[in-house]
Amino acid sequence: MKFKYQAKTREGELQVGFVDAGTRDSAATILGSHDLFVLKLEEAEKIRWYGRLASYFGGVRRDDMVVFTRQLATLLEARLSLSKALATLYDQTRNAALREAVFQISQDVDSGLSLSQALERQREIFSEFFISMVRSAEVTGTLDQVAGFLADFTEREATLVSRARSALIYPMIVVALFVAVAGIMITFVFPQIQPVFEQADVPLPLLSQMLISAGVFINRFWLAIVLALVVVALIVLDYFRTPEGRSVLDDMKIRLPIVRKVYLPLTVTRFASAATILLKGGIPVAQAMEIAGETVDNVLYRDVLHEVSRDIREGVPLSEAIAKHANYFPVVVSQMVAVGEATGQLDQMLTRIATFYGRESDMVVNNLVDLIQPVLMVGIGVLVGILFASILLPLYQLTASFGQ
Repeated sequence: MKFKYQAKTREGELQVGFVDAGTRDSAATILGSHDLFVLKLEEAEKIRWYGRLASYFGGVRRDDMVVFTRQLATLLEARLSLSKALATLYDQTRNAALREAVFQISQDVDSGLSLSQALERQREIFSEFFISMVRSAEVTGTLDQVAGFLADFTEREATLVSRARSALIYPMIVVALFVAVAGIMITFVFPQIQPVFEQADVPLPLLSQMLISAGVFINRFWLAIVLALVVVALIVLDYFRTPEGRSVLDDMKIRLPIVRKVYLPLTVTRFASAATILLKGGIPVAQAMEIAGETVDNVLYRDVLHEVSRDIREGVPLSEAIAKHANYFPVVVSQMVAVGEATGQLDQMLTRIATFYGRESDMVVNNLVDLIQPVLMVGIGVLVGILFASILLPLYQLTASFGQ
């Protein structure tokens, strides 16, 4: 069983944390063996089976992560110890999965692990970027500042995602309705119409013939089609989990124009933000680039930053090392870094780079959201027109044949 405790040390310092024990008395005995005077001891709230089930399917929402990160930053800025901050967060967290994760993190931290090591055990909830930024903060001793940055970053991402979802709700509902209606028409209605035209000896238009053939095929082999789609999806997903598949996917993020337009500014923002924190913490440039590479979720981009780190160790300036990889760093980045090196204000210039590309990523996402909605509606309109044409054309021909 898990118990939450409040206790005082011999020196009178208040401690808050968790302890595993079979009973309440056993928990008190364990705490007493560590020279702690127990003030409060209660069983940690259990997550019931339906809470776990909801968390499994619902996961941790971005809004929950925003609140968690903002509260962590506030508590650390108030100079609370990490153990006390985690215990407080446990009380304030309502999402079942996140609450359980906070408990496990608190346990791991109390047992001697660093916060980043504890977060690594909760990768299904915390992103690689989040964990890597915390690891960077531990190196530089700026955990409270990084927590504040992560809170702002997570909040900005949540706002963008929320706006995108809000803008796409109506088009997606229309798409779903169209797919449902089209599916019913193709699989049930069109096959019933075909015998009428055959009896009237009226040839069907090519478009109608294609849709009727598709409906007959789906009716006959629907189970095989569903199984084939599931198998193909599983194979593709499994491939992208392999190192080779991950590299292919990451390469597509860099090369595909539309994806690159969104992905590159966001990646540059993450890299520059991490590098800024490391340099302000007194970490050498070469080492800072290597550590900053771990905050990037693209293996190819990470390899490039490791190569940049090696070049710096060999005496190459950061701006020149970055300029060698123009496909991963826009020209503006190397130019601004060169100015920072010349003026001795590299950390400040990296901060400006992070701010600039953070705004650019927001602008690109907003523009894409504004563009996707009308494009989807036009596409749906075209498909609806095709569907109606496939119905009206044969009816027109049938009516014409009766007139003759």
